[in-house]
Amino acid sequence: MTDGTTSTAAGAEVTPVGDSEAVVSLGDGWDNDDGGGHRPEDDAGRGVVTAFGQTMKTLRVREGLEREEFGKRLGYSASTIASFEQGRRIPPPRTIERADELLRAGGLLCLWKEQVERAQYPGFFQGMAALEKEAVELLSFDTLVVKGLLQTEEYMRALLAMRRPVLAQETIEQRVVARLARQDIFDRWPAPLLSFVMDESVLRRPYGGKDVLRGQLEHLLLVGRKRNVEIQVMPLDCEESAGVDGPFTVVARKDGKKFLYVEAQGTSALQTEPEQTTLAAARYGIIRSQALTPRESLELIEGLLGSL
Repeated sequence: MTDGTTSTAAGAEVTPVGDSEAVVSLGDGWDNDDGGGHRPEDDAGRGVVTAFGQTMKTLRVREGLEREEFGKRLGYSASTIASFEQGRRIPPPRTIERADELLRAGGLLCLWKEQVERAQYPGFFQGMAALEKEAVELLSFDTLVVKGLLQTEEYMRALLAMRRPVLAQETIEQRVVARLARQDIFDRWPAPLLSFVMDESVLRRPYGGKDVLRGQLEHLLLVGRKRNVEIQVMPLDCEESAGVDGPFTVVARKDGKKFLYVEAQGTSALQTEPEQTTLAAARYGIIRSQALTPRESLELIEGLLGSL
């Protein structure tokens, strides 16, 4: 390119800024599902997933296993195994490990785990997904929906079903599997410090119906009691909010570097420019001070749950 930028993954550009770089990625919204359009980034990882599937099929045939029998041992139907082998669905890491054992692959399938996991995400989100795995601190403010890391499977499906243009069922399944896999962050050790502030209106929207909302609120209560997690609510009657510009996430790595991730109306941006990340972290601190305390927030959630 001739404007001082260099190309990266599909739909992304990296602009040098001093000793750092600001990454701006264009996509359709991944975590909040508030964007629109198709996902051309999906093609980037399709070759990896197809090659993995062909390898697994070759090993299965070598072992003399039919898809149905192999599926039973893995806990899947024969049709799901076919989807894995044809590169139409992406198996979770634990499934890859189990398949490696069953097929006596000697670690061959496990070598694909990292590449296959990255392929779950659109090209523009792969950087953020990798950062979540390295995070020592994650700060998230949301005003539209519950943060992807906190969503129940039923809530995810409700949001994905509302997308316009509509998503293919296989795309929905892929996104659900990928989003659930990211929630391993809660079980990681050393435990990262995780802070979530969300607008009260998010907790009142019955996406998917009251049963889905009830399950989501119950899940927030469980996660909010983890020692490394703080969930706070920005009440509707709050007269001031430093979060009027919308949702964002700040991630800090062990080396002290911070990253700012934002999604809105069909675009997403991952920035590393120090001034922007520092200001975002400071803004988040103000937002936290304006919100209810973690204890008050859990009490509010309990009250909303009791009213359903």
